[in-house]
Amino acid sequence: MTPSLPTTRPAHRPFDPPEGLAELREQAPLSRLSYPDGHEGWLATSHALVREVLADPRFSVRPEIRHTPIPGVPGSDQPAPPGIFNAMDAPEHTRYRRLLTGQFTVRRMRRLTEQIEDITAQHLDEMERHGGPVDLVEALAQPVPAQVICELLGVPYADRARFQAHALDMFRLDLPPEQLAAAYGAVHEFVRELVLAKRAAPTDDLLSGLTATDLTDEELVNIGFVLLGAGLDTTANMLALGAFALLSHPDQLAVLRDDPGIAGRAVEELLRYLSIIPFTIRTALEDVELHGAQIKAGETVTVSIPAANRDPGHFADPDVLDLLRAGSGHVAFGHGIHQCLGQQLARVELQVALPALVTRFPALRLAIPAEDVAMRTDMLIYGVHRLPVTWEV
Repeated sequence: MTPSLPTTRPAHRPFDPPEGLAELREQAPLSRLSYPDGHEGWLATSHALVREVLADPRFSVRPEIRHTPIPGVPGSDQPAPPGIFNAMDAPEHTRYRRLLTGQFTVRRMRRLTEQIEDITAQHLDEMERHGGPVDLVEALAQPVPAQVICELLGVPYADRARFQAHALDMFRLDLPPEQLAAAYGAVHEFVRELVLAKRAAPTDDLLSGLTATDLTDEELVNIGFVLLGAGLDTTANMLALGAFALLSHPDQLAVLRDDPGIAGRAVEELLRYLSIIPFTIRTALEDVELHGAQIKAGETVTVSIPAANRDPGHFADPDVLDLLRAGSGHVAFGHGIHQCLGQQLARVELQVALPALVTRFPALRLAIPAEDVAMRTDMLIYGVHRLPVTWEV
């Protein structure tokens, strides 16, 4: 029995998975895990097992039957409200997913790609005008995804201050329950007002497109809430942590700077190597035999994304950052029917912003020692709080 999910990243190796996961994966890819509420469930750490659990419909995402492996992550004893599709099984999940997938049209993605290029260029121009040092989180990593999600949902970018801080608070692990509830409430209310505005005067955006379906206002608000939360903090942290990883591996930064055409492969490797989402959770709906073990109905399985993405059984030299790595198969976006809906948009943001950054500022470097970079150890999604950088003119 593992007494708790390993969550402590080695201070001198900030890009590595939490300490202890590699040993668990080697000794017992499927091991018993003790949960904070006293539940005795399981932990999957190998690439093959993680994919198997995430693809098996006998494992559920429903919140009222699952247990969370770390304190500070809110649980629920109630089914997901209408529209919270990421916490639903088929067929309810299928209905929402189909409606949403239909909104990610080729035309919309092409337009968003052009906007991402423009948005990135604007922020790099501002960095150049300002001169170093700057905090890359504030200068690039946060504003690019914020503007993109605003474009996608039809939110006036000037209104971002009303939701951005609250949206970030939703992923903090150190907030008391009442502050966490207030953050959720503030974002929810913002989206509710937005939905009512789209009902009254639709524009050319995803939420307006959904108003033409049979979705209720409650469903629309909850869908917008999920998309806003999911599309903001994750990509921002991949941008900032990806930049930190490149600056800490100058040979790999040079590979991308000298050939921006490898951006697609580079982003896949950074997603695998960094694994900013620490885990996801499934609960067995019936008895399931897995890796020679009997998982009983009602037992929760935590699947470790960082452990799976560093599994030497699937990736050669998994602890090496290699932007030219052939093949992938990482699970940074999950796997199965709940694989991240916005993964292609996130990829475009990363594939545009990271090469643009390192080619615009070829002498980019950290402005402080790497060991002084403030890591997000107090947040559910891993990354950096600040990343001071500078460059020679």
